[in-house]
Amino acid sequence: MKITAIRPYPIWVGDRNQLIVKVETDKGICGWGESGLSSRELAVIGAIDHYRQFLVGRDPMLVGALWQEMYRSQYFEGGRVLTAAMSAIDIALYDIKGKTLGVPVHQLLGGKQRTSVPTFGCVRADNPDALIASARKAMEAGWDCLRLGWKSDAVSPYEPRAHIAETAHWMIQARDALGSAVMLGVDYHHRLSIAEAASFCQKMPRGTLDFLEEPIRDETPEAYEALRKMTDIPFAVGEEFSSKWQFLPYIEGGHTQFARLDICNVGGFTEAMKVAGWCEAHYVDMMPHNPLGPICTAATVHFSAAVANLSHVECWETPSEDMARQESPIFTKRMRLIGSTYIVPDEPGLGIEIDEKALEAAEAFRFSEMPHLRRKDGSHTNW
Repeated sequence: MKITAIRPYPIWVGDRNQLIVKVETDKGICGWGESGLSSRELAVIGAIDHYRQFLVGRDPMLVGALWQEMYRSQYFEGGRVLTAAMSAIDIALYDIKGKTLGVPVHQLLGGKQRTSVPTFGCVRADNPDALIASARKAMEAGWDCLRLGWKSDAVSPYEPRAHIAETAHWMIQARDALGSAVMLGVDYHHRLSIAEAASFCQKMPRGTLDFLEEPIRDETPEAYEALRKMTDIPFAVGEEFSSKWQFLPYIEGGHTQFARLDICNVGGFTEAMKVAGWCEAHYVDMMPHNPLGPICTAATVHFSAAVANLSHVECWETPSEDMARQESPIFTKRMRLIGSTYIVPDEPGLGIEIDEKALEAAEAFRFSEMPHLRRKDGSHTNW
């Protein structure tokens, strides 16, 4: 069997672009993947164009060897654009391999260790009463782990000090209203400095939060090491990491307790399983990032089924959310969410089906930017 084509499809689904990638073979078996570098899809397509030059004509069953060739056969190896392209191709190759052998992808990863995958529900609102009401709806629907946040998260100017005071108050109210049994977290999207993040943690009674996601930027692991000494709230870090090497200091240094691995950015199944094993050896739980479309969700479910050290998978299908990233006539078969858990599929490959006529007619790619935030003094800050 040989690869005959690699076709990227940048389309608009729900509230953002999805970059879907199809790998075709001369046996008529195709595989589907997805890239996770949102808002920079055209850059990823450029990388895919380069990889296509030497992947066409190759054996798609040699997934590990092709991953190494894509990563190592260039002087400037790695980086988010290249690994986002590699991720989509790697996921598609696993889909092909599973279909060829007649087994689900999780069987290729060692077999499923669970029949369903628990999720944390994303709940957002712009005042504490609405946040608590939405959280209760999610709990009634089956969620026992929630990530709380603010609906209008792109307001500019943005002042961290004012925001952390408000958010800490919201979290205290939420914990009091929702009880101690539910697992609660908040995502700060690396908006804070060390001092601001420490101040936020110190404004809440101990036990208010079960995890704090991405409080500061990740480029300097020593910064997380310093912050780790200032609070005992567990950290959830890693959604923007593009390799096991980026995870290395965070795992070895004990800087994070939950690994927010994104299978569509880190290098697909091939790299994700290595990170998961490394985390298991250090008692770090996997908490996969899952903000994209049905292909990303399917890949994440197979990965999560096959690892021992799973906490929860991100899920945007809570009762109050309207992202609609999973809903499109393109995807005629996708992962089933029962209550707050995804059912692990047993169909060959990823277990998804795509209407290619609907894909060809889908809403076209449109340029979009993540929010560009400024402070009151006019300076740029993180979103």
